[in-house]
Amino acid sequence: MPTLPEVLTDVAGALYALEPGEFVPARDARAAALRSDGQDEAADRVKRLRKPSTAAWVVNLLARADPEQVEQVVELGAAFRAAQDDLDGPRLRELTRQRRQLVAAVAARARSLAVDAGTAVSGAVLAQVESTLTAAMIDPDAGRAVRSGLLVGPLQATGIGRADVASAVAVPDALGIAPVDDDAPPRHLHAVPDLPAAKKGRGRPTADAADDAARREARERAQQELADAEDDVAAARGAGGTAAAEVGRIEAVARRTDAERDAARRRLAELDDEAAAVDAELRGAVVARQRAERTLADATRRRDEAAARLAEVARDRPR
Repeated sequence: MPTLPEVLTDVAGALYALEPGEFVPARDARAAALRSDGQDEAADRVKRLRKPSTAAWVVNLLARADPEQVEQVVELGAAFRAAQDDLDGPRLRELTRQRRQLVAAVAARARSLAVDAGTAVSGAVLAQVESTLTAAMIDPDAGRAVRSGLLVGPLQATGIGRADVASAVAVPDALGIAPVDDDAPPRHLHAVPDLPAAKKGRGRPTADAADDAARREARERAQQELADAEDDVAAARGAGGTAAAEVGRIEAVARRTDAERDAARRRLAELDDEAAAVDAELRGAVVARQRAERTLADATRRRDEAAARLAEVARDRPR
């Protein structure tokens, strides 16, 4: 019988490999299947899995489609931390330059994979991807989270203190990633006011306890639905921003094309005028050539006649 962490990592691995739009129905179906199999705790945990943000999905896609790129990022991060521990200034400067180049190159590769999969990546999302890759270099937990392909949201690390990785990755406990502050609520969860509850007292009937359990379950469902809806709103806003930017780009191309077409039309009109003038000149030149040909023919005829007369007179001259 698989352990709970094994079940969670297996299910999460399958879910976070899906397209973002497929995530919620697939998650709910897996949770229902686990519950029908008697694995209520696993079903509850799976039901609470968060839909990944666009940036998280892009990094997860990279981790699955091109894990060598992720390994380069993590390995360079380990070298960077070693140089920090050794206070090796020249090595740190060289690694800093390499880190910037590698993050830019790997982020571009992730963007290309997303575009090939049919998902546009805006500048804002690309910045979050770069921030997540940088965090994977700075913080070991972040590197482990990026390797897992189970990110829920983007990561950010400054090198001062631990990055808040647990709230940005699915099933962090199964990955061995502890929260920065166990008492603080997860960063990606949204508080929903508690539903009214009956006053507590000794000897409360079992029916009241059942009602409390039902209310808690309803509250958890409402929290999850709100979180999913907010993720969808954020994704829609991102898609809207990307679409608006694309509209602006195409409109600029259309304006430039219209201007070029108008210029071409004006040039065509000028060429038509020039062609008409050249045609008129050609007609005049043809007429002049024909006139010159007639004049030449007349002159040639007269010359030939004069030559004939001269020859005749020469023959008739007395000897």
